[in-house]
Amino acid sequence: MSWYEGPLAAYTATPAGPRTAKDRVLSAAVVVQDHADAPPRFERWLVCPGVPVPRSARAALGLSEDHIRRNGRWPAPVMDEVARSLHEHALTGRPLVVLDAPATLALLDRELRRHRATSLTDRLGPKPLRVLDPGLLDTQLDRFRKGSRELESLCSVYRVPGGDPRDPAARALAALNVVRALGRRFAARLGRLNAAELHALQATWSTRGPAAPWFGLQATRTTGTEEGWPLGPALTGAA
Repeated sequence: MSWYEGPLAAYTATPAGPRTAKDRVLSAAVVVQDHADAPPRFERWLVCPGVPVPRSARAALGLSEDHIRRNGRWPAPVMDEVARSLHEHALTGRPLVVLDAPATLALLDRELRRHRATSLTDRLGPKPLRVLDPGLLDTQLDRFRKGSRELESLCSVYRVPGGDPRDPAARALAALNVVRALGRRFAARLGRLNAAELHALQATWSTRGPAAPWFGLQATRTTGTEEGWPLGPALTGAA
């Protein structure tokens, strides 16, 4: 079974603003699917960040400040649960779909440092995540296509349901479905790779740009210059 037909998980988070280093997680979700035809399982979190939530962030979720205050949980236990969920996927080797992975995971890292006095890298332990970033994959695989690489556009290009944009679980599932559809469309190039090799290729592309060539598998294992993606450069100075 090819990786894009097998077990996948997806993570997404809604920030309370555009500044990764300072903003807070307002909502998050993890979706797990054991294979392409299996029903997805959802974990959802709504956070009361303890600081004023900008109107734009509330509007993105369709929620009032009163609803967030009454129904949101305190950040510390939520960040612990999210990190525990990602750690489980790292342990099992289940690939994790994350759109804009460096920024999305950096936001979680900063929240863990803020509320749990630990880092995402420490919480994951020795088993690394195998991350699949649909925006980065699409940019490399269909580099001459014009238009946005945002999730809504990717759903249209790969003909998968977008779901409710206000629901982080729906966005996570949409990103997961985009990656499956992308894998099928580019099976001739992706089918021979496993998740670890594809993760390594994305690390190469992230630093060398969308015009980076397709290196042989041996090169992806030994280059070493992009080690740590997507938790490396994005987390510099996060303490």
